Amino acid sequence: MANFVFPAPPQITIPVQGGGAMPVRRVFCVGRNYAAHAREMGGDPNREPPFFFTKPADALVIAGAATPYPPATENLHHEMELVVAIGTGGADIAQAAALDHVYGYAAGLDLTRRDLQDIAKAARRPWDMAKGFDASAPIGTLAPASLIGHPHRGRIALSVNGEPRQLGDLADQIWRVPEIIAALSGLIRLAPGDVIFTGTPDGVGPVVRGDVLRGDIDGVGHVTTNII
Repeated sequence: MANFVFPAPPQITIPVQGGGAMPVRRVFCVGRNYAAHAREMGGDPNREPPFFFTKPADALVIAGAATPYPPATENLHHEMELVVAIGTGGADIAQAAALDHVYGYAAGLDLTRRDLQDIAKAARRPWDMAKGFDASAPIGTLAPASLIGHPHRGRIALSVNGEPRQLGDLADQIWRVPEIIAALSGLIRLAPGDVIFTGTPDGVGPVVRGDVLRGDIDGVGHVTTNII
């Protein structure tokens, strides 16, 4: 055993439908993967290839736990997303084989310090502190693909305090899951426990302390959290 100079951090895990838990290795996110959202953020969905950013594994908020409102922002936004969990790793994965590498799927939220992101964009700086802050990724229970298959269409929606905010369909994704996996695995070697947030429909907007968020994806599950 290693002689650690202080205790090792706990392993982050996501509960799995039917029992057990998946250990999380890394968290990747796809930017602007729905045409309407790309346009609402000032992008051009007809010209932009997929691009990626990351969050630390311990940014995940598990099993409906509360999410603290982060410091250094006055404009925290919700982004409802399908999350893909990798079960078998690899590099340069072909699109035709990509779904063989998927363990399962979950509903998740990519929380964003929009004001910090806008500043970073204007200065052409990284988005790290706008996207990868503490508790920036609430996530629901993981549904194994062996139970639900590989969803490629279906309602994806988010409500805040019971009021609808986002509504889209997985079929509206610019880059489908096999394409995302192929593109990302061409940049880094994927490994079991990696998770990928696959982008959000339009309708993103601010949340404040006291808000209760619920996101649903047909055939996959839901994610809930309250902002404190």
